[in-house]
Amino acid sequence: MEAQSKLAVVLLSGGLDSATVLAIAKSEGYAPHALSFSYGQRHAWELEAAKRVAASLGVIEHRIASIDLRVFGGSALTSDLAVPKGRAAEEMAHGIPVTYVPARNTIFLSFALAWAEVLGANDIFLGVNALDYSGYPDCRPEFIAAFEAMANLATKVGVEGRQRLTIHAPLIAMTKAQIIARGIELGVNYGLTSSCYDPSPTGAPCGQCDSCLLRQKGFRENGIEDPLLARA
Repeated sequence: MEAQSKLAVVLLSGGLDSATVLAIAKSEGYAPHALSFSYGQRHAWELEAAKRVAASLGVIEHRIASIDLRVFGGSALTSDLAVPKGRAAEEMAHGIPVTYVPARNTIFLSFALAWAEVLGANDIFLGVNALDYSGYPDCRPEFIAAFEAMANLATKVGVEGRQRLTIHAPLIAMTKAQIIARGIELGVNYGLTSSCYDPSPTGAPCGQCDSCLLRQKGFRENGIEDPLLARA
């Protein structure tokens, strides 16, 4: 049985970044418990990808929590707003796009914190990135640091001194190309993942949303073809 201190909760969307983070956690000796969310996202196909990735990389347990962020809307991912397509890199680098889901990472980390307390896990991993990303405020290092500080004040086990929680964001200062290169080193099968914000009913990527364009850029910079496109 794994030592209790090596248990970890890993947020797993089914995308490229979270799959890489799961592989990193495993490579560092953690026993990963994967947590995904059905939150009313239009790209719910990613949950099928999360199941495939969890099985491929071997997690202790994979849970899918159901919450409905459509009751608030405010995002192209949880309402009928159009997903932006064909944006240039310069456009993506400025402003917060309509695909931002209000407070999503705060909500997800709160769920992860609750599960970590129940498990007795001291570590949470997530795949936020502050370089090749679309301007989301909850992907910044200062957000992660602030949530970690709050988390250590928020739980019974923290107050009793039985848990010191660390939030790991190993991709936060990496480019998409560097993330892909690291994942390949660790044996991640990116053909199992789904990154698209607006996939077809069968999960085929649109190829034009911000997430697809950033993903394609990362594979190009590694001199390899995205396995999702090779299969299309």
